[in-house]
Amino acid sequence: MHGNVFEWCQDLYGAYPAGSVTDPQGQATGSFPVARGGSWANSAGIARCAFRIDLDPGSANNGIGFQAALAPVQ
Repeated sequence: MHGNVFEWCQDLYGAYPAGSVTDPQGQATGSFPVARGGSWANSAGIARCAFRIDLDPGSANNGIGFQAALAPVQ
């Protein structure tokens, strides 16, 4: 669900590689994790999974959250 709250991601924020890529992994080092998806307080153009920002992990407000995900054991 997009637009409810920004979701914290495991990736660290940084520029994507040049050119076309599939499922980029994000940076190996950096200061801030990625938050995606926009929140109820943002415009509709931000409420999409491709929108990402870097947020200080110490940030706290009612527009930031997380979504639990379960990955299959391989």
